[in-house]
Amino acid sequence: MSGKRKRVVLTIKDKLDIIKKLEDGGSSKQLAVIYGIGETTVRDIRKNKEKIITYASSSDSTSLLAKRKSMKPSMYEELDKAMLEWFNQQRAKGNPVSGPICAKRAEFFFYALGMDGDFNPSAGWLTRFKQRHSIREINIRNERLSGDETAVEDFCSNFRDYIERENLQPEQIYNADETGLFWKCLPSRTSVIKGKCTVPGHKSMEERVTIMCCANATGLHKLKLCVVGKAKKPRSFKATDTSNLPVSYFSQKGAWMDLSIFRQWFDKIFVPQVREHLRSKGLQEKAVLLLDNSPTHPNENVLRSDDGQIFARYLPPNVASLIQPLNQGVIATMKRNYRARLLQNNLEEGNDLRSFWKKLTLLDALYEIAMAWNLVKPVTISRAWKKILPAIEEKEGLDFDEEDISVAAIATILQHTKGLENVPTENIEKWLEVDSTEPGYEVLTDSEIIKRAQGQTDESSENEEEEIELIPEKHINHAAALQWTENLLDYLEQQGDMILPDRLVIRKLRATIRNKQKMANSSQ
Repeated sequence: MSGKRKRVVLTIKDKLDIIKKLEDGGSSKQLAVIYGIGETTVRDIRKNKEKIITYASSSDSTSLLAKRKSMKPSMYEELDKAMLEWFNQQRAKGNPVSGPICAKRAEFFFYALGMDGDFNPSAGWLTRFKQRHSIREINIRNERLSGDETAVEDFCSNFRDYIERENLQPEQIYNADETGLFWKCLPSRTSVIKGKCTVPGHKSMEERVTIMCCANATGLHKLKLCVVGKAKKPRSFKATDTSNLPVSYFSQKGAWMDLSIFRQWFDKIFVPQVREHLRSKGLQEKAVLLLDNSPTHPNENVLRSDDGQIFARYLPPNVASLIQPLNQGVIATMKRNYRARLLQNNLEEGNDLRSFWKKLTLLDALYEIAMAWNLVKPVTISRAWKKILPAIEEKEGLDFDEEDISVAAIATILQHTKGLENVPTENIEKWLEVDSTEPGYEVLTDSEIIKRAQGQTDESSENEEEEIELIPEKHINHAAALQWTENLLDYLEQQGDMILPDRLVIRKLRATIRNKQKMANSSQ
């Protein structure tokens, strides 16, 4: 007769491991045996997956998650949510936070939330708050991010020692960073307002997406851009399969990066692409992803491949703005490329500003920003790592080829752009920098934090997204695609100024469509 199974209490880390194994196809029965628990427990973990991941993502300590066995809620749950949101934003900005500051803020939120009773934000309350969210240290020391060179030197020295111990080469060291992009923003002779770019003859526009760039320290591996828009299927996508886009596209009702999207990107895009790149270089499939303290970046426990060989490491809050590689001119270069290409395309097509504006779609913008990212040279990315890894510069003997698009070059294009012939230099500079400080995450005001803690959402945004999504898709069959390709080839053959490579590309496309048509016909 078999004895009664010994009761096993899983840690949060154990639960995260089980979730990963379930997502990879593991069965509840097998996992129950491995961890010495009942199948019902495994099913409960699957059911509470998002809750567990959200809790772990907001944690500050890997070691504490390996010990903690429960997600015991606070007696003041709304206050806890508000405080955690506020704390994560302060940490992301690098603002100094101390115990007394936390206590004062907690008292403010308690009364702002309209909670009943007496609340005393004592040292005991603060300790329990830290324990509930696995926060190692509440204090963010040092002055706000501005110029803490000593902290920079300490981090860089420690990081170089770390990668030496881990035997990591520059090819295996990555950085990812988010930014906002006002993709339909054009310069004006009068003004450029952050988020609302005034175009002659048009009302203010607020088209915005979040873009995340990711590349390794050599600049030789640039991952496809990750773009977060508002709608799952914007109008301009029509029948486009999002997997065929030149970017990795996600949707969120405010077009912000969030914990869930970042985790999906890490597991489904970053890890596989990094493995493939390292295999192609004959290197061990091991890599580190350097990140800042954005509230949308999950805990290190969550950002880890199944074998633990691809993982994340965080920049200290007081140095991120000073040394984060992609923020050292790389993202700015990409945005300049994007905006210069928009103007050049408008000029080449011979449009006036009004017609160009009407025709520009999000799909157009995604192709243009992807091309702008491709135009960022490896040397620009490697150069951005020089504060952290100066040996790259010495080893590679980098040629600092100047590629930045100048204001003068933009001004030259504008001189030939109808409606923008006399844009002042100052306005061009403002336009190029219009979203330079846009974070990729949503920065909430106190009132917005309170609404979120109380579970209030902006339903108008959700309804607007649904309206955009409910658009019938137009299916294009092989015969129609082939006919259009034939017509395009006939047109090109009639044009004396079309170069041979252009025609060869279309001929290759025609051959591909013919093969697809043959395969479809043979399978019927």
